Amino acid sequence: MPRPLAILLSLLVLSAAPLPAAMAASFENIARLANEGYAVGAKAQLLDSGDVLGEIAAERQLSPASVTKLYASAAALERWGPQHRFTTRLVTTGNVDAQGILRGDLVLEGGGDPALATEDLWHLVQGLRQQGVTAVDGTLVISQWRYGPVECITTDRCESQVRSAHAYDARLSSAAVNYGSWCVSVKPAVQAGLPARIVSCDTLEPATVVDNQTTTVAAGEKVRLNAERVTQEGVDTLRIKGQVPLGSVPYPVYRSSSDPARQTGRTLLALLEQSGVAVSGGFATGDTPPPSTARPLAAVEGKPLQELLLRTLNYSNNFMADVLSLNLVDEPRASLAQAGQTLEAFAESLPGHGPVTLLSGSGLTTENRTSAQGVNALLEAMYRRPALFPTFVAGLQLPANGPMRFIRRGSETFRSHVMLKTGTLNEPFAVRAVGGYFRTQNGRWGSFSVLVNGNGETPYLSWSEVLDPLAEDLTAMIEAY
Repeated sequence: MPRPLAILLSLLVLSAAPLPAAMAASFENIARLANEGYAVGAKAQLLDSGDVLGEIAAERQLSPASVTKLYASAAALERWGPQHRFTTRLVTTGNVDAQGILRGDLVLEGGGDPALATEDLWHLVQGLRQQGVTAVDGTLVISQWRYGPVECITTDRCESQVRSAHAYDARLSSAAVNYGSWCVSVKPAVQAGLPARIVSCDTLEPATVVDNQTTTVAAGEKVRLNAERVTQEGVDTLRIKGQVPLGSVPYPVYRSSSDPARQTGRTLLALLEQSGVAVSGGFATGDTPPPSTARPLAAVEGKPLQELLLRTLNYSNNFMADVLSLNLVDEPRASLAQAGQTLEAFAESLPGHGPVTLLSGSGLTTENRTSAQGVNALLEAMYRRPALFPTFVAGLQLPANGPMRFIRRGSETFRSHVMLKTGTLNEPFAVRAVGGYFRTQNGRWGSFSVLVNGNGETPYLSWSEVLDPLAEDLTAMIEAY
């Protein structure tokens, strides 16, 4: 056959053949965001072969927002393993006399448990009673010697020292309870026109001051409540206004405390008194460790790390992520800057990660910086740790039934083949970030990351504008393999 004809026939055969799967998948839909003025970094890869399925400026340094929590969770798993528990203790240097009176201070030694709850404090009280203690002739001391109150680095947390209308902006302490937030429940009175009832979620009476400006209205009307916590001279006051209708179920209200260790002191003191253990000296907070001569009276172990990470990642709990990061610092009196440096060192140890800047483990600040390449390197490293990967991936959300409703979108393939973590910031510019894993039609594992950052001139960016094109792109990748 003449050579020119052979070449022509070869080209015709190639043009008629189906395209390789890798050429059929990309981030073509996500790429359109770059045309709208947003900075975009993206990468998707197969984890068995390392084949890159799609990529957009993968090494560009961008804010990951709460995708940062993947770093905090991975570093915690690497340090402690899935079954690690943080321990909170009651200790004393005093003695219990024949009447059951503790002659000396009772010290709660904060163990940095990110999910320490009222239930745990009750277990401590029960343990104290089992030791025969009936009263304390001394002071209840809340020791946050490991860290706390941690210096704030975000506007929300700094402002929350005097006022807050949120629960997510609580300050940080190794001796915090209930994520550093007060909880009360608003219930209707027995008849319309009377003030609504406000009761504590934790104790018989609220452990802080409540300014009740609520009213009970007729059945069928709407619940309308406005709540804020204000602080004057170290005293937190929950100011609650609005209305609740007759017959309505109790409505919980959560607001951050101004000082988590002080909140723990007030709560534990109330629980002790409810159990019949009077404390003559009230409570105080301290930042020095108990003396070496202190002996334990009671202890409670928190939930295993694998359960803590489910809460941290599934609900993007900022308090838990930052507390976990602070626990990674070996020196006492840890700061968020030190926690960030510890996370940076962990990230830089991962093969192929590249530059990273982390000021905290929560991702509350836009100053955090990583890349789509970096997030994928983290995801790949955890995939290759068989003892840790099941716990790590379990903390991610499946779009088909994840607790965050806004991710429940896309094709059936996307909703059932992807596990992800999202990150959101709106000030001073929009951040929409996603990272996670996918399984292809043939059962192969892949990882992906998409970081989208706006600027002062770009408009508000809704999640549908990011997740819908991402769902299309990942669906094509999953179905191509």
